[in-house]
Amino acid sequence: MKVPTRIFPALILGAAVAVVTALAPATSLAQEKQPKNSTALAKPLSDANAALKAKNYPDAIAKLKAAEGVSGKTPADQYIIDEMLSFAYIKTQNYPEAAKVMEAKLDSGLTPQAEQPTLVKQLATINYQIKNYDKAIDFGNRAIKGGYADDQIKTIVGQSYYLKGDWKNTLKFEDDIVNAQIKAGQTPTNESLSLIYSACTKLQDEACQTRAVEKMVTYYPKPDTWAQLLYSMRKDTSGNEADLFQTYRLMLDTDVLKEPSDYTEMAELALDAGSPGDAQNVLQKAQEKNVFTDQRSKDRAQRLLDSAKKRAQADQAGLPKLEKEADAASSGDKNIAVGRAYLGYGQYDKAVDQLSKGLGKSGVKNEADARLTLGIAQLKAGHKDDAVKTFKAVKGDPALERLANLWSLHAKQGSGAATAQTQKPTKSTKVSQSQKAARNRGA
Repeated sequence: MKVPTRIFPALILGAAVAVVTALAPATSLAQEKQPKNSTALAKPLSDANAALKAKNYPDAIAKLKAAEGVSGKTPADQYIIDEMLSFAYIKTQNYPEAAKVMEAKLDSGLTPQAEQPTLVKQLATINYQIKNYDKAIDFGNRAIKGGYADDQIKTIVGQSYYLKGDWKNTLKFEDDIVNAQIKAGQTPTNESLSLIYSACTKLQDEACQTRAVEKMVTYYPKPDTWAQLLYSMRKDTSGNEADLFQTYRLMLDTDVLKEPSDYTEMAELALDAGSPGDAQNVLQKAQEKNVFTDQRSKDRAQRLLDSAKKRAQADQAGLPKLEKEADAASSGDKNIAVGRAYLGYGQYDKAVDQLSKGLGKSGVKNEADARLTLGIAQLKAGHKDDAVKTFKAVKGDPALERLANLWSLHAKQGSGAATAQTQKPTKSTKVSQSQKAARNRGA
């Protein structure tokens, strides 16, 4: 993820104070409250001002440098010289020298109070431009503490921390900004979230990276960001087949599966979990997208699909009987198994009914997984509000809790909910395969 860096020419140009009014002995450059030049410097400053008006900036700089050596020069004279020099240096894009004289102005004690915030912000911007990141941070933080920093200044400070290689302070600074924005009900900038992610990456903190991407998915749900997050979660859940299968469910629903092996692994996990309907569904989607390009992978996927179809046909034939047995059972696991099967076949209302019944009984071995599955079924059936409530109730398995939060986010973003689909059960005489699928589901 590339770190965004921006230059702020408008603020830099704004530092070029228009000091091209006519000068006269003992007159001020601008308002009465500003420092006044001495009589001794009246002519040198007037000549320099004439050069500025004529846009002859090198000549103006030479005259101003000469004026610095005039005897009898007062602190007010030096302040005016620095103000005029800053204008000339910025116009000639000599930003390092402009920064020096502008800082001298600020430190002189003669800058009117009302003008100091603007000067501080200009110094943060110019030092950022010349890659003097320490100074940019100092002036930027001064503006923040003074309560007059805008988003542009905050961006400068965060990027300066990053560009000088201070990843920890980058993370702390941007985290504070993002958390304050979220607390205030505002949307964090994509720039801040990207900077946080990049700092986490530099710190080699994978947990930090995941949290950063979750925020990016929350506020800027792009397909690439979803893919980045869910492929990371797939790695985290790879040691638990049930959790891994649930991760694949969300990957499929957010359309981030990429490689042929992604589809075949999900299909195999579905078959192992006793859900041939899910296996058939994922493989058919892969074929529709022409995921399998070489003949070997096509043949393997076709064999896997044929097996899934065969098992699904036999499985569906036995579901009515299994449903009756589940309803009569005191334990909820049989209803959960039947509910999972209906979900795989796209019979979402039936899935919701059976999963709800199962969770209403005792003896559910993996309640977190069952509740997550219920939320998915509710979402697919078009009951988004119910689904979000169910996702919030998923507890007991940290990986599934995270997945539930992401499903809830996915639902709120207007995705995942589908019109209920009904597939007619297909009769089959192969009872042995139906019984095998039932055993795989734990029925």
